[in-house]
Amino acid sequence: MSPLHIAILASVQGITEFLPISSSGHLALVPILTSWHDQGLEIDIAVHVGTLGAVVCYFWRDSWSALRGLIRLFGGRSSADTRLAANLIIATIPIIGAGAGVIYFDMTGLWRSAEVIGWSMLGFGILLFIADRIGMTARRVEQMQMGAALAIGIAQIAALIPGTSRSGITITAARLLGFERGESARFSMLLSIPTILAAGSISVYGIMTSPSGTLSSDAVVAAACALAAALLAISLFMAWLRHQNFTPFVVYRILLGAGLLYWVYS
Repeated sequence: MSPLHIAILASVQGITEFLPISSSGHLALVPILTSWHDQGLEIDIAVHVGTLGAVVCYFWRDSWSALRGLIRLFGGRSSADTRLAANLIIATIPIIGAGAGVIYFDMTGLWRSAEVIGWSMLGFGILLFIADRIGMTARRVEQMQMGAALAIGIAQIAALIPGTSRSGITITAARLLGFERGESARFSMLLSIPTILAAGSISVYGIMTSPSGTLSSDAVVAAACALAAALLAISLFMAWLRHQNFTPFVVYRILLGAGLLYWVYS
């Protein structure tokens, strides 16, 4: 794989993973629009590991709080830390079940087409706009109840469709439940930690137990590039949400979705 190919894939994943514009949709579009061969599972995992490192670094206090809460949860103690850990666990369970079903029935490549990506970009982009307009801005992550966490987790299942955006659909659900813009993005990014870990653990095990038993240098470089790109994207995104809304991302989704559908149907 050429350095340009690695750099583009890592940058696409790093920039789009936490923005509400669908990283899976953009990654699926790279081989479609460039005629490059599919990057393969190893590179996909590598760039996701890179973005995972970025969100842990940026939200290191919340990450430590969730880990501490997980330990206390097993001890039967209740605190803000345990509530955060419990909410992340509850919100992750639906996507694990749905993802296992997709793998079991071999549906992983069913929706990887420009047509599906175009429609999901358009439809879920409009839904994000509506949720951002009508949603209240009164609740913070610390006030989240288990029912809200479960609702966000159920909404996350839609992210299995390329073009939906995992961050976009979880932010949409959080906004509909009355969480502030920044808090919606914060919980969405924290939720990516167990989600990415759950999605990638089996695949990483398969690679490490393969005949080569190691990750290639391309994968290591891709992970490092994705980490740098994601860290920059998260910083700018959270700074933007302190004073602005999600409208620019909605406009981007609508334009991209409409452009893809025009290209497909013409």
